[in-house]
Amino acid sequence: MDIYVGNLAYSTTDETLKNAFAEYGEVTSARVVADRMTGRSKGFGFVEMPDNAQAQAAIDAWNGKELEGRTLRVNESQPKPREERRGGFGGGRDRRGGGMGGGRRESRW
Repeated sequence: MDIYVGNLAYSTTDETLKNAFAEYGEVTSARVVADRMTGRSKGFGFVEMPDNAQAQAAIDAWNGKELEGRTLRVNESQPKPREERRGGFGGGRDRRGGGMGGGRRESRW
């Protein structure tokens, strides 16, 4: 089961997260999500546990509990919804990265 862990302290590491959940069973992976530009934690992460019963026990134990001074939000991770393609003249950008028009244009006359 893939578990979402929110409201993490910025100091929480992958290892800290893994150790916290390992109290309830085998942890396949634990990852704190970091900003690509700064490398700083985004304050949430994911833990993967192969046994659903152990994963549910970990969720029940950690949800609403404190880790490193922060009250965690823990639940089963939901798949990220696929973003619908945007097209037409809805104000978005096309695939080439250009705008969809607008602004002032010079008159050719």
